[in-house]
Amino acid sequence: MTSTTRLTVAQALVRFLTAQYTERDGVRRRLISATWGIFGHGNVAGLGQALIEYATVPGGETPPASPVMPYHQGRNEQSMVHAAVGYARQSNRLSAHAVTTSTGPGATNLVTGAALATINHLPVLLLPGDTFATRVADPVLQQLEVPYAGDVSVNDCLRPVSRYFDRITRPEALIPAALNAMRVLTDPVETGAVTLALPQDVQAEAYDWPDEFFAERTWYVRRPAADPAELAAAVGAIRAAKRPLIVAGGGVHHSRAEAALAEFAAATGIPVASTQAGKGSLNHDHPQDVGGIGHTGTATADELARLADLVIGVGTRYTDFTTASHTLFERPGVRFLNLNIAPYDGHKLAGQPLIADARGGLAALAKKLGRHGHRVDASYIAEYREDKERWEQRVDACYEADEPDVRPTQPQVLGALDEIVDESDIIVNAAGSLPGDLHKLWRTRSCDQYHLEYGYSCMGYEIPAAIGVKLAAPDRPVWALVGDGTYLMMPTEIVTAVQEGIAIKVLLIQNHGYASIGGLSESVGAERFGTAYRHRADDGTYTGAPLPVDLAANAASLGMRVLRAKTVRDLRTALAEARAADTPTCVYVETETADTVSGAPPAQAWWDVPVAETAARSSAVKARELYERHVTTRRRHL
Repeated sequence: MTSTTRLTVAQALVRFLTAQYTERDGVRRRLISATWGIFGHGNVAGLGQALIEYATVPGGETPPASPVMPYHQGRNEQSMVHAAVGYARQSNRLSAHAVTTSTGPGATNLVTGAALATINHLPVLLLPGDTFATRVADPVLQQLEVPYAGDVSVNDCLRPVSRYFDRITRPEALIPAALNAMRVLTDPVETGAVTLALPQDVQAEAYDWPDEFFAERTWYVRRPAADPAELAAAVGAIRAAKRPLIVAGGGVHHSRAEAALAEFAAATGIPVASTQAGKGSLNHDHPQDVGGIGHTGTATADELARLADLVIGVGTRYTDFTTASHTLFERPGVRFLNLNIAPYDGHKLAGQPLIADARGGLAALAKKLGRHGHRVDASYIAEYREDKERWEQRVDACYEADEPDVRPTQPQVLGALDEIVDESDIIVNAAGSLPGDLHKLWRTRSCDQYHLEYGYSCMGYEIPAAIGVKLAAPDRPVWALVGDGTYLMMPTEIVTAVQEGIAIKVLLIQNHGYASIGGLSESVGAERFGTAYRHRADDGTYTGAPLPVDLAANAASLGMRVLRAKTVRDLRTALAEARAADTPTCVYVETETADTVSGAPPAQAWWDVPVAETAARSSAVKARELYERHVTTRRRHL
């Protein structure tokens, strides 16, 4: 007879999660290593009670040295997901966090974070409360009543942004749902947000669970090998190419294929450009590294892209920033070879697919090509190295501050940070003008130093994600680079960092508004409308004096130590002090170019943002004329 244990659904779920592990390349890790939560009536008596039950010694009240399920108290539901995503990425997707909220606003606040996780292929387990499965108390507080469907709740908003969704309306339904959730979380192709909606009555209901449900399980994260025929075709395409270019995407990092890529590039001489997600695939000083590609890329990488006859995409989704809205790869007859673990991405741009794990695929290609001693022409190598050296001189010019006692530009802020970091530092960013400047200018020193969330480019990601990264890498300096616009979106997790002594460093840059979108607005004829943080002028526009907000004082009021820097000299001192700090510390600086994007080199490739086809204002008319010229260069690769 099968032995059983009587537990509530919530208790059983937490106990199940404590016994799940991943393994890849012989390294075994706890799959769900902690849970974030904010409690309301929809989860306090279920998961709230279960979490405290499993954070204590069984049968006792004294917390053990290492809780069975560690708990983190969040301040905003969306930011809890961001923290979990930061942790998962820094953990190479081999370990993740769960997030629990009440039903209602708590659950719907998860949607943005879930979309971010799924778009970036990063695992996070969402456990929102739900309305009564028995419907005896309808309508409960915060319940959405849908006249045409009795089984719909606000949690259904999470369906399109989840890779797996289930609603546990009976206790025994948890068993297949929990197993399916783990399957998806550990699948290198399918992973993303996974949602198990938990009706509050079912959470608290007891059931006799088979003990096998709680046995330790190891989920092996696979590395699929390349099909021999696809591999042979890929080798032939590379050998035939005269000007090949590798585009390294986030899949290089997910696979931990950086060393394999470095060896492949060095052996073949093929230059490597990186997407935002792929930056750091090679260190900045690797001979084959040519920097970022696309709209926010370097002149070197973008010129190579225009003339490439073969584009070798490794773990990239080919987003519109990477392809410059399908205007970048100009050469007639250019072809694409896509090494990707996901068939959907492997077939993009009518590419020749090589469906495999990035690390294994690169190793297989290197072995096959090595038999022929394949290497691109020496003149090609000399050409891109000379171009890169010219670009590095432009970076130096942007970073340089001849007058240390003046307010810095944004590139000079990055230059000051560049001076003090080493390969152990991690920088986290997501939105605003910083991603463009970082993609063009930042010199990565390690494979995981550059943590840019640009799949969703979600304002407010940086501070909570930095907390998640720091939890995964407690001995490394972690920097959240934040503009004033994104800071005002979601600063509240500073309180969490202070509460738990998580010594993140926040570099807060004040430029009085949405500078990036302001610049874009001006370029498309919208005249920076609604993008500045200023008082209204007499004509009703937001063109008056800057608002008298003090973001440094705000950060200090949340418990963070704040260092104010007025000049380049102050900034260098403050950054060094913050790096050495063992408590959460913020460096606040106002940049010189308050009314422009940043002062960095302009975009080296186009980005398609449609302009009004008809307008009365001359700025929009001129912008449309320029837009129509760019549109003619767009192409479909077939």
